[in-house]
Amino acid sequence: MQLLHGTVQHYAWGTTDAIPDLLGVPADGRPFAEYWLGAHPLSPSELGGVSLDAVVREHPEVIGQPSRDGFGDQLPYLMKVLSARHALSLQVHPSRDQAQEGFARENEAGLALDAPERTYRDDWPKPELLIALEEFHTLSGFRDPRRTAALFDGLGVAEELASVIGPLTERKGPAALAEVFLDVLSLDGERAKLSELVCAAAMRHKDDDGELGEFARTVLELDEVFPTDPGILAALLMNRVVLQPGEAVFVPAGHMHAHLRGTGIEVMANSDNVIRGGLTPKHVDVSELIKVVDFSSGDPEVTRPERIADGVDRYPTPCPEFDVWRVSASGDAVVSLPGAGSARILLVTAGSAELTAGGESLHLSRGESAFLAAADLTVTLSGDARGFVAASGLR
Repeated sequence: MQLLHGTVQHYAWGTTDAIPDLLGVPADGRPFAEYWLGAHPLSPSELGGVSLDAVVREHPEVIGQPSRDGFGDQLPYLMKVLSARHALSLQVHPSRDQAQEGFARENEAGLALDAPERTYRDDWPKPELLIALEEFHTLSGFRDPRRTAALFDGLGVAEELASVIGPLTERKGPAALAEVFLDVLSLDGERAKLSELVCAAAMRHKDDDGELGEFARTVLELDEVFPTDPGILAALLMNRVVLQPGEAVFVPAGHMHAHLRGTGIEVMANSDNVIRGGLTPKHVDVSELIKVVDFSSGDPEVTRPERIADGVDRYPTPCPEFDVWRVSASGDAVVSLPGAGSARILLVTAGSAELTAGGESLHLSRGESAFLAAADLTVTLSGDARGFVAASGLR
């Protein structure tokens, strides 16, 4: 049971204040996009002056035997604080089989791990759970294509876009969305100006109520960051989801998504595999998108925590790489931390906490984190605090 120090990622889309406020450090004008807690070799956290990936290599028993049997001698998950001031790229993550095949293929081709045209940075899948700490806006999965066609019609641009969006009503199922999505990513010449037409129409409807007004405002929000980008049309095929604090969205393999704005806790498999699908100057591998994206449509699912014990709420997910809980204590309450049998990471997001295990204690203030080895079986939390715990799903 030790204090864990994470690492900050200064990506351009990050906010300047939310993560510094959580960590209690001065804001310096730079974007603080993510705060990583884990052992990913790209940016490992520090434990007792040693990088966590080095600790895991030298002492793999800290992970726990069930997790080692399932995933080898590495921490199978990564916890982040994510804070976005504007939209990230449209993106999707591979399954385990796709990641292993793609990573091996690009290695064989001699692509450097940091090559801009590289798609697979490791051989892991990247299922994710994003939990809102404040109102959080995201695009998640594909809207029913006929509803999307009706929204373009509501903007008054259906006729002008007929050559692009026609399949939304002329074809059925995933094939309709796949055809339109891939078509808009290749718009050029005069056809590339269609996004400008949609933006002009959105201005006329930005104050409308209901789904049409939200659709129009999404256009303008994206155009402000990615002006006239054809990827805006691809994004408009997707569901917009607004999460309230404590609510979450799960992102499985193949699920197209793009976080728009807000701050949240993100827990994922320990991977950096991102296959981009628009709204980015970075490499877009269209042929790989076709293999990976699930073009099925449907209403988005919002995940809400389930109370499993006093002060412990679990976020259900179907993936074995991680489990996530929200924990809280107040007054004289003593809360037993979940996830025993696995290496765990606890991040305190409000108040201050006292951790106790085997006669030892560790004080954590807001923004501080602890790493608990698998041998730390019985750990209790007390004080006036709220936080989040991640562990391997195998334990």
